[in-house]
Amino acid sequence: MTQNQTLSSRAWGELLLLALIWGGSFLAMRITLNEVGVFTTVAHRIFWAAFILWGVVLYRGISIPGSGKIWGAFFVMGALNNAIPFALFAWGQLYIETGLTSILNGATAPFGILLAALFFKDEPITLRRGIGVVLGFLGMAITLGLENLQEFNIKSLAQLAILGATFSYALAGSWARAQLGHLPSQLSAAGMVTAATLIMVPLAWYFEGPFDLTLMPSTWMAIFYMTVFATALAYLLYYRVLSMAGSGNLMLCTLLIPPVAVILGSLVLGEALHFRAFIGFGVLALGMFILDGRLEQYLRRRFSV
Repeated sequence: MTQNQTLSSRAWGELLLLALIWGGSFLAMRITLNEVGVFTTVAHRIFWAAFILWGVVLYRGISIPGSGKIWGAFFVMGALNNAIPFALFAWGQLYIETGLTSILNGATAPFGILLAALFFKDEPITLRRGIGVVLGFLGMAITLGLENLQEFNIKSLAQLAILGATFSYALAGSWARAQLGHLPSQLSAAGMVTAATLIMVPLAWYFEGPFDLTLMPSTWMAIFYMTVFATALAYLLYYRVLSMAGSGNLMLCTLLIPPVAVILGSLVLGEALHFRAFIGFGVLALGMFILDGRLEQYLRRRFSV
């Protein structure tokens, strides 16, 4: 599928489902953090998901690699795509709203464009991409309220942590293309989550102690959601949507996640975002439509003679 090809009904359905799942993950993480430490929250999320993903790999009869180079690539991917960003997201959500976190998550796209241009010759910064990236970062700046960073309090530090997580996601995207592109997607997902587990479980044990299994039912429900739906199922669904919709259309998911997270945060946690956050999200959305060429195609069709 080409980057801007019209989405089928099935592709739209699965894209919306993925956005709903990931939109709910911000609420699930925040509920878990009420009773569980940051490192342990992340360890729970990836530890149990690893078993599910390996079950899928075995069910499909995919060969498990023995190459040290491949497992080394899994560890880098697990750190960049799971351990580091999940921990930064979890810590950041202790101090800022879930809806704001989901909006800041949109910085992954402009960061990804810049890094792809840096590492790959076939993804240069064109005029259209440059405008999209600038608008993306402008949207982030409006959302953050750069004047707030002058105080450098715990909330501003949490916002920077979320942006650090998105930068890590962007690095992971480039790493996956360079090192894991030849592997089945189910194997890549299982390998990176397993590697991330081997990183996070010792950290959680050292800083926060062994897993406490006497948690409240609401906490276990949130962990179950993060593990089964927001991690294992979401990664499998992500690759399905990628194959049907292409990477450009998949960026739409980043635009569909914040409304879900904002609504859930408002209904369940009573959160209210500053109007500035919604303006910033609008500018970011415009930047992403420009990035994938959707707006340019629309204008060409609209004003063609």
